[in-house]
Amino acid sequence: MRTPVVALVGRPNVGKSTIFNCLVGKKISIIEDTPGVTRDRIYGNVTYNNHQFHLIDTGGIDINKEIFNNEIKVQVEIAIKEADLVLFVVDGKEGLTANDMVVKDMLRKANKDVIVVINKVDSKEARKHIYDFYELGFDKYIEVSGEQKTGISDLFDEITSRFKPYEEEIDEEDVLKFCIIGRPNVGKSSLVNAILNEERVIVSDEPGTTRDAVDTPFTYYDQKFVVIDTAGMRKKGKIYENVEKYSLLRSLKAIDRSNVCVVVINAEEGIIEHDKHIVGYAIDAGKPIVLVVNKWDIIDNKDEEIKKFTKDIRNNFQFIPYVPVVILSALTKKRIHTLMPEIIKVYNNSKKEVANNLLNDVIMDAYVLNPPPTYKGKRLKIYSVKQVGICPPTFDIQVNSKGLVHFSYERYLENKIREAFDFEGTPIVLQFKSKGEQ
Repeated sequence: MRTPVVALVGRPNVGKSTIFNCLVGKKISIIEDTPGVTRDRIYGNVTYNNHQFHLIDTGGIDINKEIFNNEIKVQVEIAIKEADLVLFVVDGKEGLTANDMVVKDMLRKANKDVIVVINKVDSKEARKHIYDFYELGFDKYIEVSGEQKTGISDLFDEITSRFKPYEEEIDEEDVLKFCIIGRPNVGKSSLVNAILNEERVIVSDEPGTTRDAVDTPFTYYDQKFVVIDTAGMRKKGKIYENVEKYSLLRSLKAIDRSNVCVVVINAEEGIIEHDKHIVGYAIDAGKPIVLVVNKWDIIDNKDEEIKKFTKDIRNNFQFIPYVPVVILSALTKKRIHTLMPEIIKVYNNSKKEVANNLLNDVIMDAYVLNPPPTYKGKRLKIYSVKQVGICPPTFDIQVNSKGLVHFSYERYLENKIREAFDFEGTPIVLQFKSKGEQ
């Protein structure tokens, strides 16, 4: 079941970022009084009463400001296009403005499902303007105060009433779905073609040839697979110079539907920050990962460079030391045969179940070998551990007080589990529970 996408749009300084943080439940968006400060779309995953949706925050459109405005307008247009539902945020204190009418025209043109969110209705002044907004002509209006967090539950109810409750997608039996994700022009479509050994996807030197995700079923050694190819939209011009921002939502959608994420890095360009962002979303979704270094055919001194690049990857991706790295060339098909076995391996590891007695032996031995330090005269005690889930493998650890668990000790225990059992490629989740907690 595809996760719906909700976009927050509106003119500057109406409180979109504050509402975003209320809905996501943590501070992600930059909140300042300077109009236009939220220049990039920012993404969050929201869960509410058996519903899940992606939330996109956007910059504010201001017809009186040339600075950032063209770039922001493009981002908003893309967010609206990708969204299933748009939250049109307006300022109850200031009332209806010309900028609000510009946003209204964009939404009318896009023909999207819209909820008008009247923010800052925590004063008498705001009450005077509420009915002015009905001039916008939309069907649904919700009054909130992002600062005071009033009306947010009503907004949640209205949003989720538009979507079906979240259900785990039941895939066709024995079909492994994996997505090819990464920045534009790293060779994603070429890699798909190399895997399939046929030209099923149009390949071009120009980024953005693939306009949306393309699902291609195939068989490998009698096992069924679906490869999901994604690519970001890109056009020439200054407003598209930070192209990675526009490919992220497509990656999120593909990650949702995949059992494994193959993250492609361009050997020629090296690693940039956005590569880490994409990997981060795959980790947040609990998906196993394979890192692919593509375009290896253009690298000289391959033996020397392969050591250097592998070291560089490990330095840049220190937060995922467990992920395998495959170095290949999609163009020449060199080393392409090494990829599929890694995809299968990390998927199988994500489904692995370990007997509780073996888990307890490993954790208790680790505890005796390296007891946690005391904190305010108290020491963490571990009573038992059991596996409670797969995809990703999830473990409940019963302790005397979960408040005594330091992140460094949690990492130590994770490493001990990984040393004892092969969980290469997949994140694992440790859930600490105080004694008596269910």
